[in-house]
Amino acid sequence: MASKHKLDFIDLELERIRRNNLYRKLRYGKTNGAYITINGKKLLNLCSNDYLGIPTVKIQFKQLQSSSRLVSGNDESYKKLEDALAKHKSKQNSLIYPTGYMANLGVISSIAKKGDLILSDELNHASIIESCKLSDAQVSIYKHNNMQDLQKKLKHKAKNKFVITEGIFSMDGDFSFLKQITEVSEKANAIIIVDDAHGDFVVGKDGKGTPNYFNVTKKIDLYISSLSKGLGSFGGYVASQNNVIDLCINKSKSFIYTSALPSFLIDHSMKRFESNREKQKKKLEKNTKQLSKGLTQIGYKINSSTHIIPIIIGNEKSAMDFGKFLFNNGVFVQPIRYPTVPKNQARLRISVTAWLSDANIEKALEIFEKAYPKFR
Repeated sequence: MASKHKLDFIDLELERIRRNNLYRKLRYGKTNGAYITINGKKLLNLCSNDYLGIPTVKIQFKQLQSSSRLVSGNDESYKKLEDALAKHKSKQNSLIYPTGYMANLGVISSIAKKGDLILSDELNHASIIESCKLSDAQVSIYKHNNMQDLQKKLKHKAKNKFVITEGIFSMDGDFSFLKQITEVSEKANAIIIVDDAHGDFVVGKDGKGTPNYFNVTKKIDLYISSLSKGLGSFGGYVASQNNVIDLCINKSKSFIYTSALPSFLIDHSMKRFESNREKQKKKLEKNTKQLSKGLTQIGYKINSSTHIIPIIIGNEKSAMDFGKFLFNNGVFVQPIRYPTVPKNQARLRISVTAWLSDANIEKALEIFEKAYPKFR
């Protein structure tokens, strides 16, 4: 009988994951515009977050900074981009983080403290959930977009109250009820934080984001967002008033204790920010309407009005089978399962991009129509 190894319990955990159809593995591929090539197979890519599909811009490769921004990594290019992002969000200042995930971790855990109360939407992204846990504040989860539940929970006494929501929810593709949230939060004197990773640069006038779309820009106290979704570059940022940014520089661990983004990535973001985003935004809106309308006509139940279109399957194995069918027929859409979404709410999460042509969308709809009798 073979002796047991002290890490054998990991095999048991992996077996449990496989048994529940929740096992994940990395697929190596190469993207090119509307397509991705995996193991030599060219597929139509319907799960990219490069929503605007801004054409490639040329940047000059510079020496890597290899240090924290508080040491020697604070390249002067940061100043230009942070000023532009602050203006973009109508705020006094902004601060760039290596990723949007790290921005959430660093900002929320720095500003919320013991004696405070955080109200977080139940469908908020994992980075928000983890950042709330890192803070010493009391955390209360309110039902998704449920103003009655939010209003009730805001009655609890606390030194400071924070309401945190996404602008566009990453897995359901629906908008946050920002107009109502700001009204309810203002009455309770609560600080409003919006993670607009999936709405920034994509919706609102000049791509200013979800709060702009709902005309509540001035009512949002902190914006947290990503440079790697609509802008198609890399990094994350927070935009707020000067004292919030100053506090993050002094307290935010995911800002202080990590190397700065290479300056060529900052230049890349700046060039994409200054590009003709409006042209790409209109193309994305057109593609979203065309694909959503086509899926509805086939018979799929579509509850999203944004560029994130989930097709809810329910059963995890069925979702995996659906994804495999699409893959075999030349369309790449990853099945999304627990814990990213609740159990038995597995889905195919379609991301529409401006990369797609009319012919691409027609081809995708042909495959989805072929799949409908099998997976509806």
